[in-house]
Amino acid sequence: MVFGQVVIGPPGSGKTTYCNGMSQFLSLVGRKVAVINLDPANDALPYECAINIEDLIKLSDVMAEHSLGPNGGLVYCMDYLEKNIDWLEEKLKPLIEDHYLLFDFPGQVELFFLHSNARSIINKLIKKLNLRLTAVHLIDAHLCCDPGKYVSALLLSLSTMLHLELPHINVLSKIDLIENYGNLAFNLNFYTDVEDLSYLQHHLDQDPRSAKYRKLTKELCDVIDDFSLVNFTTLDIQDKESVGNLVKLIDKSNGYIFSSIDSSVVEFSKIAAAPLDWDYYRYPLTEKYMKDDEFVQQRTSKKH
Repeated sequence: MVFGQVVIGPPGSGKTTYCNGMSQFLSLVGRKVAVINLDPANDALPYECAINIEDLIKLSDVMAEHSLGPNGGLVYCMDYLEKNIDWLEEKLKPLIEDHYLLFDFPGQVELFFLHSNARSIINKLIKKLNLRLTAVHLIDAHLCCDPGKYVSALLLSLSTMLHLELPHINVLSKIDLIENYGNLAFNLNFYTDVEDLSYLQHHLDQDPRSAKYRKLTKELCDVIDDFSLVNFTTLDIQDKESVGNLVKLIDKSNGYIFSSIDSSVVEFSKIAAAPLDWDYYRYPLTEKYMKDDEFVQQRTSKKH
């Protein structure tokens, strides 16, 4: 079985930075990582990608040839990739035996809750190559500072979860920068746990722009509450402990933690029920890794 992540999220949520930092972290804990860039608009990659969609199709060429804007061009590129999925499969075959895969997708959110192209691409890869993938959906943490934007982010997360039908983890990225945007109306747990959105109603009513949409907002919040599917974990990509906790959560969702265990059902159950800070078999380098600053040093040098 081959394991990996489908990295998605709105523009500016930090997908490419995430793939760069996550690939460095996983390499340091002993995994061979391959990053697959499927964003034809991403022409300044900070990481070394094993597969680049620009070898198949370029957004600039599509826009010029078909007189399309960036959004229409991205939809065309995803449609073209779906029709030429054999190209991607052949590129992946040499990697699937011993690599952990990171798929860096475009930031156009319509691709993941409206159009079927991206979902079809992912499903075909899962079935033909026997992949075990988790969708990692990044949302910029600064949206928590605006109740209206936060509700929109919740709706986007819920719609994407239902559309993709994958093991799914919603992440508030850039959590280290959230204080730069002002004080939160509630403590951070309120925004990560998403337990009772009725408390947001008062703050929404204070904004004259959203006052006339009061009833609509309430109904949308009720939909999110009724499904009870959305919650968030937080991420500071430059904090190795934050990245490590997220990796453990992802590994639990796609089954990576069970992949090398040859034991009884009891042992499987112990790991499945364990808290997020367990030390499991797949982290032979974690103790040593957590004692040094190699990851931080790499991230800092990359930034400068």
